[in-house]
Amino acid sequence: MKRNRLLVGVIALVFAGVGVYFGTQHHLPAEPESPAVASFYAQEMADSDGKLHKFSQWQGKTLIVNFWATWCAPCVEEMPELTALQTELAPQGIQILGVGIDSPSNIREFAAKYKITYPLYMAGMTGTDLSKQFGNQTGGLPFTVIIGPKGDVKKTYLGRLKMDQLRADIQAL
Repeated sequence: MKRNRLLVGVIALVFAGVGVYFGTQHHLPAEPESPAVASFYAQEMADSDGKLHKFSQWQGKTLIVNFWATWCAPCVEEMPELTALQTELAPQGIQILGVGIDSPSNIREFAAKYKITYPLYMAGMTGTDLSKQFGNQTGGLPFTVIIGPKGDVKKTYLGRLKMDQLRADIQAL
């Protein structure tokens, strides 16, 4: 009788261990499918308050990454629309990120003046190099990338966003 209990206890421990292993594996984000996305997740940048953040914190989420600058009129024009879109998409777990290709002082002043509801990061010229990895060979702005939760690039946009098209592309995901 004691032997049966011991055997049942050992089997229960083995299954518990297997359950814990598979449970933790399921929750770890997969490696990004795109080398550009892997490079993006490897970045660490300061936000508009100067606090450093690792982009890997966003791994496993659908992201809309918008490369912009304060001196880029189309960038500034679309930012209120992106703010509204972030509010709309937040319940779906979709996150917009602004990657500023500008000086930290310009980004800080811009962030203080306008009420942007999504994170703004200060990339400087690193942002240009990063956008080129996503296919923006000319370095034009604004440049926007949709990254899927598996780390794949779903779509890129060069120039001012057409919000109806962006919404349709997001719905198609």
